[in-house]
Amino acid sequence: MIDRLLGRAELKEQIAELEEANRHLERRAEAEEERRSDAVADRQRAEERVNELEHRIESLEERLERAGGDEAAVDFRRVSNARGARLDDALDRLRAMESDGPEGLLTAFVPDANAVPESVSDWFGDRTPLIRRAAPAVVLADDTGAVSVAITPPVEPAAFDGWDDEFRLDPSWFRPTGRVVFAVVRSDTFALGVYEGNERVAFEGFTSEVKSAHSKGGFSQGRFERRREGQIDDHLDDAVETLAEYTENGSVNGGDGDRTIVVGERSVLGRVREHADVTDVSDATGSPKEALDDAFRDFWTARIHAV
Repeated sequence: MIDRLLGRAELKEQIAELEEANRHLERRAEAEEERRSDAVADRQRAEERVNELEHRIESLEERLERAGGDEAAVDFRRVSNARGARLDDALDRLRAMESDGPEGLLTAFVPDANAVPESVSDWFGDRTPLIRRAAPAVVLADDTGAVSVAITPPVEPAAFDGWDDEFRLDPSWFRPTGRVVFAVVRSDTFALGVYEGNERVAFEGFTSEVKSAHSKGGFSQGRFERRREGQIDDHLDDAVETLAEYTENGSVNGGDGDRTIVVGERSVLGRVREHADVTDVSDATGSPKEALDDAFRDFWTARIHAV
């Protein structure tokens, strides 16, 4: 009675309605988040399948070219990509191999097709063209012929070769070890993550407005291009400034990370190369976090060629 007289009953009803509406929105948000997670997982699986098919197409095209030429008909027994746990498993199996003799296992890094060492060409013989095609690659073989593989590492070591009683497979060539600063730079997007192993412990990212097309009328083409280039320059200045905050002392010399890796558009990598230990081209797009996640996953992927 008193609540009705003071108008509190109506307010309580409104509060109850709002609380119910709020619970409904929370349930919708949770459902949307689940759908988004499922969509991301589906997209990743689809991308992996597309990569596999592209590699099969490349292999078939190469076989077709060789069939029409004079090159001997040799081909890889298998070509596949590996990342994460699958890559770790493959490398662990190879690291577990040991030879009773001091020269039973051959390891070499071949940086390009014109740099195949004599130890590799002597062993592989008429299969040496496959090593050239796989380069840059870490090449592994044993004196029984049981192992014959070339692995393209995400991080290229200096060239080396030699026989030993075990394979030389440094984890830092294939996996994010220690503390890594990893960044993506595009003409309109920047994203940076600090990783401890595979775990991201810090993130910064932003996008900038950069005109992508010249509409009819208004600015002349020349003025449009100058304005666009100015927008890109401003964006890259901000990207370099942010990156420098993490590598001010130089990651090579012990800055925020043990090493700094920067990937992105080929046309802009020159602006950030002095702040990076490793650079590579990447076509990762999307929001800063999406681009960073995609680029990080793609970068730490190794291509395995069974020779």
